[in-house]
Amino acid sequence: MKLWILTTFCTASLLILSGCGAKPTPKAEAVVDRTLPIVKLTENGIFVDTNAVAFEWQSVNDERVNGVYIYKTKMHSNVTGNDYYDTVNNRFSTHYLDTKIEPDTKYYYYFRTFSDKAESLRSEITSINSLPVLESVSWIHSIQDMPRSAKIIWRPHTNQKVKSYVVQRRTLEEDVWEDVATIEGRLNAEFLDFGLKDKFVYKYRIMVLTFDNILSTPSQIVKVVTKELPQGVTNIVASKDLPRKIKITWDKSTYKDFLRYNLYRSKNVNDSYELIAKLQNNEFIDAISEDGAQYFYRVSVVDIDDLQSKYDTQSIQGLTLSKPKAPAIIEAKLIGNKVQLIWNEVDPRTKSYVLFKSFKTSWFKEINEEINGINTKRFVDSNIEPNMTYYYKIFAVDKNSIRSEPSIKIEFKSPEIFKVPALKSSNVQKQQTLTPSSVEVGSEKIIPVQDFN
Repeated sequence: MKLWILTTFCTASLLILSGCGAKPTPKAEAVVDRTLPIVKLTENGIFVDTNAVAFEWQSVNDERVNGVYIYKTKMHSNVTGNDYYDTVNNRFSTHYLDTKIEPDTKYYYYFRTFSDKAESLRSEITSINSLPVLESVSWIHSIQDMPRSAKIIWRPHTNQKVKSYVVQRRTLEEDVWEDVATIEGRLNAEFLDFGLKDKFVYKYRIMVLTFDNILSTPSQIVKVVTKELPQGVTNIVASKDLPRKIKITWDKSTYKDFLRYNLYRSKNVNDSYELIAKLQNNEFIDAISEDGAQYFYRVSVVDIDDLQSKYDTQSIQGLTLSKPKAPAIIEAKLIGNKVQLIWNEVDPRTKSYVLFKSFKTSWFKEINEEINGINTKRFVDSNIEPNMTYYYKIFAVDKNSIRSEPSIKIEFKSPEIFKVPALKSSNVQKQQTLTPSSVEVGSEKIIPVQDFN
């Protein structure tokens, strides 16, 4: 009701004043006419609020009166004729609203009617004390240990003038409060703050804002500590001797809010890491179709609030089993119409050998043959035709069927006509040794000397 009365006074004053020109002010040496009526406030003619005060006086019927001068001061002892403040420029107006009031402050007012030539005697001095600002909410509470967020709740204010709540925040390192939110509506009583730091301390307080834009005193201060990140994994190990796969293991997490593990992989230790698996178990088999491949791994712990442990400081190297070493060919001979190849075992992992043979039957047709499962270090090729060029390579194979790189490439050119050697009395056939026409090592072709061995 009081707010409605003040609003009515304000509207009436604005309407009256807007219809007038420049307001008259008291003359420097005012002439006092004792016959002019003196302003008398009505019985309930003073209305006080936090930032405003309104006055109501009895009607002035003297036709000589043009209006009322308003005088205002903060000190009663300093009341003089120089305290002019405002003018009500209409004798029919009986109300005045002053909105330039500080909360919880004492003021002194008096009034004079005025005519064209003089002023009335001073009215009685009226003292008022503006209302103090509202107190903030009576109860406020914070919710602790939330992931990168905070929750503040409070009891709604009982004063109907409350329009909204202003939430303020600061950290332990800061001295100034920051406005972080305005919650509209007197009955709203909750605020959620997001984007906060992990395991960090924040302080909050609330002030209420009235419809006439007056802020209350601050509420009690509450503290919030955000949730810390989960602890990372320990004892992470990656295998280096498994065929075409890498096994990664680590100690099981004992974190109370554990949800899963995230496994990351990169080709290089300092490159970006790709998330390759979300796991419940503390081990993973990474299938890789490459022998001797190198990868780096990182593992993080993720909790039920989707907070992830720090994992960018610990990388572990894993390797797939490398290829066995290629065999070394030590002898290549043509015996009659057969080619004999002999080689040495270089890698103790070798369990068998594969021979690769190729030759051309025309300019456009090449025949490739592959012979698997050779368990000795010697091979005799009896499928040889005259005037042909043959190429041979040997591969070592381990128990995991991993094939080595090829040996040096041997090139043989068979003679145009196979010679049938003469027989000795012992019926032992002479061996004809044909030096290979060339030996290919990588991309280079080497022409052998007389004795290949």
